[in-house]
Amino acid sequence: MDKRPQNRETWPESTPETWLETVMRFTPASIALAAVLTTVSSAGLTQRPDAEIDPRSIEWQHAGEAARKSGNLEGANDALESALAIDPRNRAAYIELAVVARAQGLQGKAIRLYNEALLLDPADVGALVGQGEAMVEKGAIAKAKDNLAQAQKLCRADCGGVGQLAAAIEKGPPPTVLSVKEEITAPKAAPTETP
Repeated sequence: MDKRPQNRETWPESTPETWLETVMRFTPASIALAAVLTTVSSAGLTQRPDAEIDPRSIEWQHAGEAARKSGNLEGANDALESALAIDPRNRAAYIELAVVARAQGLQGKAIRLYNEALLLDPADVGALVGQGEAMVEKGAIAKAKDNLAQAQKLCRADCGGVGQLAAAIEKGPPPTVLSVKEEITAPKAAPTETP
């Protein structure tokens, strides 16, 4: 009969295979779980909900709103940009800055600012409506209709803004946009002098 040594420091023959099998079985799952936990925990630390916006940013936002209401568009612009420099997650500051841009006649800038607000919250009906109105003012009726459809889908309660956007689309772009498009003609050739 074959007798094996009874040394306590040696492993039985089946133990290394079992130990290796166990390591091989759980290592990929452990690595995947560690990667998921690292990603989730770091994302949770860097993003704050709207309720946790820096109070200094909100103060600058309110100062910008007051400046806009008093007619000081440059001061409003400066205050709102300060609000966004302090906390770029201040969605209301983006929207207010877009309102200032529209008042200055900068509809393209307003559309981009509304888009920044929508990146933070795609379900913001106010930002969709404002962006749609800026699109109408710029003459982009088809895109404004897309915004209207999306706002109507998201709106569950009182949606006065959606009605305003629908009325703006029905009315069409302002006459200045139409007249500029109609008046575009080829430049006249300068007369040449003959010696």
